[in-house]
Amino acid sequence: MTQAGTQTTDGIAGGIAGPLEVDGIDMSRRLPQGVAPEDLVDIYRRMVLVRALDERIWMMNRQGKVPIAASGQGHEAAQMGSLLAAEKDGNCFFFPYYRDLSIKMSGLTPTQVMLSFMGKAGDAYSNARQFPLQGADLAHNIIQLSNVVAASLTQSVGYALGCRMLGDERVTLVYFGDGASSQGETHEAMNFAGVHRLPVVFICENNGYAISVPQRLQMAIGDVAGRAEGYGFPGLVVDGMDLLHSYEATAEAIAHARREGPVLLEMKVERLMPHTTDDDDSRYRPREEVEAAKLRDPVATLGAYLLAEAFLTEEQEEEIKAQARRAVNEATDAADATPPPDAGEMLKHVYAP
Repeated sequence: MTQAGTQTTDGIAGGIAGPLEVDGIDMSRRLPQGVAPEDLVDIYRRMVLVRALDERIWMMNRQGKVPIAASGQGHEAAQMGSLLAAEKDGNCFFFPYYRDLSIKMSGLTPTQVMLSFMGKAGDAYSNARQFPLQGADLAHNIIQLSNVVAASLTQSVGYALGCRMLGDERVTLVYFGDGASSQGETHEAMNFAGVHRLPVVFICENNGYAISVPQRLQMAIGDVAGRAEGYGFPGLVVDGMDLLHSYEATAEAIAHARREGPVLLEMKVERLMPHTTDDDDSRYRPREEVEAAKLRDPVATLGAYLLAEAFLTEEQEEEIKAQARRAVNEATDAADATPPPDAGEMLKHVYAP
């Protein structure tokens, strides 16, 4: 495991086959062991669907049908790369945060997602009692109880401790933004995990902004991963715009966490949209910065790689996009036609019967 502060994942990544670049990202390495071309095509299919849902949710907010949303556009490679590693491992539990639609979609249909964002009956997480997709999806090993920044970190190490006490070799993956890394809960969680050598992978999706505050005004260090050394475990900087780097780093981190204890992965990503649907990022973020970030769009980058490697044809790519559009349209119509939850059940699960 490469230690904190390094700027590459060379100790983790597979061999480099040649200088093929897609929008500035070297995508020419051999596929990691255990990952087949069809795995990447499946991930791309899922990424395209998640992006289409994200875009539709934003549109429905502008129509007054979704109260609030935090876009994950630009974060998809980090999320899906880590998710693929966890799925390959087969024994992980997730504590995502509010921007992690890709993680939560691993167990939901598009209709269930739209039901949650539109506050309709049948929301799989809380039956529309909380913010969209907040609560728990225990059938798919996911808990995200609230949108309070950094709150899930202390919960995640408690869960990891419980697994340790029960003799369960499950590894906990907890996700958070760079803004959350400045909260007290993050220090408490990492310190506790380090002392007890808990099987936790801390995944910081660093998009460079804590709402409107750029990283340089939020912390006096260049890399969040550098903090791991203070807690006695490895930290690694990963190109979170690169699906394969994200996969490889997370796969090794999971193995390390199960064997030796915590790991901090700092996934460097781009936030392509405002902080939430309530935010106007033009007030604090230069437009040229956003346009430059879009050149490294992880969905477009992966698609270009699959085409360049002949893992996918142009016709297949178009059909994937068409399938996503159809699925999102059907999900939107179904959720729009669904009634809100029965007001008579408002206090259910609040008070004992």
